[in-house]
Amino acid sequence: MSERRRRVAARGRRDVSAAPRIAAGSLYTAACVALAAVAAWPIYASASFLLLVGVAVAVAAVIVAVVTWRRGSGWVLAAVVAGAFVVLAVPLAVASRLASAADALRGIGEALAGVVVAWKDLVTVDLPVGSYRNLLVPALVVFLVGTVVTLALAWREDRRAPGAVISGLAMVGFGLFFGRTATSAPLSLGPVTLVAPVETAVGLASLLVCVLWLAWRARDERLGALRRASEVSAAPSRSSRSGVDRRRAALGVAMLAVAVLATIAVVPWVSRDAERQVLRSAAGPDRRIAEAVSPLAQYRSMFSDARSDDVLFRVSGEGTLPERIRVATLDTYDGEIFRASGEEGGGFLRLPSQRDPGAGRPVEADIEVVDLNGIWMPTAGSLASATFEGDRRAQLADGFYYSADAEAGVQTAGGGLVDGDRYRVDAVEPDAVDLTTLTPPGVSGGVDGGDNLRRWVQEHAVGADAGAALQTLVQVLRERGYLSHSLAASGSAVPAWAADLPGYQVQPSASGHSVARIDTMFERLLDREQDPRAAASGNFVAAVGDDEQFAVAVALIARELGFPARVVVGTRLVSAEPDLPTCVAGECRARDLSAWTEVQGVDGRWASIDVTPQWQQSPSLEVTQQQDPENVTEVRPDTVDEVVPPAPVQEDNALDDDARTDDGLDLAWLWPVLRVTGIGVLVLLVLFGPFLAIVVAKALRRRGRRRDADPRAAIAGGWDEYVDAGVDAGRVLPPAPTRHDVAAAFGTASATRLAEEADRAVFAPDAVSADEVADYWRMVEVERRVLLRQRGWWRRVRAAVSLRSFLRFLTPRRARAGSLHRDERGKRPTAPTGRDTT
Repeated sequence: MSERRRRVAARGRRDVSAAPRIAAGSLYTAACVALAAVAAWPIYASASFLLLVGVAVAVAAVIVAVVTWRRGSGWVLAAVVAGAFVVLAVPLAVASRLASAADALRGIGEALAGVVVAWKDLVTVDLPVGSYRNLLVPALVVFLVGTVVTLALAWREDRRAPGAVISGLAMVGFGLFFGRTATSAPLSLGPVTLVAPVETAVGLASLLVCVLWLAWRARDERLGALRRASEVSAAPSRSSRSGVDRRRAALGVAMLAVAVLATIAVVPWVSRDAERQVLRSAAGPDRRIAEAVSPLAQYRSMFSDARSDDVLFRVSGEGTLPERIRVATLDTYDGEIFRASGEEGGGFLRLPSQRDPGAGRPVEADIEVVDLNGIWMPTAGSLASATFEGDRRAQLADGFYYSADAEAGVQTAGGGLVDGDRYRVDAVEPDAVDLTTLTPPGVSGGVDGGDNLRRWVQEHAVGADAGAALQTLVQVLRERGYLSHSLAASGSAVPAWAADLPGYQVQPSASGHSVARIDTMFERLLDREQDPRAAASGNFVAAVGDDEQFAVAVALIARELGFPARVVVGTRLVSAEPDLPTCVAGECRARDLSAWTEVQGVDGRWASIDVTPQWQQSPSLEVTQQQDPENVTEVRPDTVDEVVPPAPVQEDNALDDDARTDDGLDLAWLWPVLRVTGIGVLVLLVLFGPFLAIVVAKALRRRGRRRDADPRAAIAGGWDEYVDAGVDAGRVLPPAPTRHDVAAAFGTASATRLAEEADRAVFAPDAVSADEVADYWRMVEVERRVLLRQRGWWRRVRAAVSLRSFLRFLTPRRARAGSLHRDERGKRPTAPTGRDTT
């Protein structure tokens, strides 16, 4: 009966001692869950996500509590979690399948499939995804399985408990790695501006939570070991903190403070101009867009007689139709071709079932593709949803990618759109933006339009208002341009695309929109404006081309004035200008294709600018031939003087004899080098920083032990250093070891001598001199090298970064190979006779 009472009492003591550990583990897990929910909120941003997190975490806590109370194995825990996932999947993650029992079964199948494939889908859908399809399945896995694993590990009392840090950080990393490509808005606190404050706060909070929990675990394990040791021996456990403990705590706090300050100050400063790289940065149709031919490069071919009358697509609808149909948005110019970069506004992403299109006029359109092949997909306004029809509807839905900032879409299913594809778009057309109200935000870098364009802009820009000046320049350019879609010679038959233009006169023009082609346009404009006959006749028309050249020219003019600009290829269903082409009865033919320019103001609004030149007044490309001025010359009598040529001199044509000016030291290269170097060093610190921190911590520990002011404590610290070197090298300490036991186990040449001198220094009443300390530490250094070099080079590297010597307190059944703590060694010069306290 007494034995049973002892077992009950021991179990009660274990339960009491486990209560703080369970409470701390629960608080740690709750903090990880909260941080993970904050990090993942931009991905879903819906009430369904909050409901999922709450229910999943509550169920996970109940599962872990019950399995722990029943002392179930890991297999039992995994089976219960799998069952809970199946039960919770449909109501929480695939709620659209709750309509019937058959739908619920299909929902379970979609949830199980989502465990494998929904992660990939998640990085290809535009954010926030809400409850679209089965994309809540990854969140259910993270918050159900992640909470179970983190809580179960955090409640353990063995060496597996620190694994909760890995699972906790993995939960937080889900939101950070699968989240948006743009960081949160900067936060200004007086003169200090914090870049990416939300992401920085989540990262720092995760680090602090993990470090604080690990520190508490270490202290709790240490106190528990001391309590158990005091129960076995008669020596009382030390409850007060020693000076060494306080110094270690201060060092830990200082390291955390330095890490926090470095994260807040250094990391955002180095990466402030860099794009945030997450998993969705590498997803999407970027390769397809890069390989596709630019629609602006194919623009001229649409107006050939064989192609101009072909129907590209049809637009219909019972509601309000949009004014413009956008085929492609081209935002990158390399001096030769305007193309879509696929990076604007976070790139092209898969569109969830519904997105917030913003404010504006609601429009809808049913679009049927007829003869528009390729990946460029006609859309309208800011898209709210796209519903596909026909036999390929599933493929089209999976292959549709949309850029919210560019307001453009691409279709990658089966190589792109084909004849017969149909879909419905619901969108919002933003209110028209008055160009004169825009303020330029400024443009850095990029290709300029050349000297002739710059000179023309300077001569014709009027007023200090950049928006009004741009509007005036566009009006003048369109008035002095002439519409031409071909190289047909003057006087040729009227092409098919111009059949509806009465009195049209054919003028040849070359295709292409390179800088050289645009520069030629403005050169002709400048030459014509300087011709006296132009002013006399009132005919300044000289630039011949079509929307391909004029849209690029206006974009370059806008950039010259400081406006970001892009070119849009599409069609118009209606137009306030009667001379602009529009789709008749919803049939958009090749000759109806157009291009226009969009410029952005400092407030982020985009203004559309029609650029099609006029065709009523034909250009006069002749320039008045002016007589060269005559200069009177003085006639001198003929005189012949013999000139002796100079001796030939070796010349180097490669040398430049022009006078050169030294503008001083050019340091333009310095900042890119420093930035690349800083990022490289930062990457190295992230990869190897933890290992370097371990090496530095061991060096500081060794230095502190060797320079201890108390000679006895310095020798005892030397013994501790010898034992730590053996533990890091993979040696196993015997149970409850004395110093002589450890020396016999390690078996190095001077191990016994080290043990004897350490015992004498700690327990003998004789004084210890500084020379004895120096000699002892020399032996320690020799034995350390012996221990570390016995296992080969790779084992030496592993021993250098090993944490075994720091984590020996996690094995409380093994007493430390040292004797007493430093404070006790200094206070007890002798030991009781007949008893080895080591």
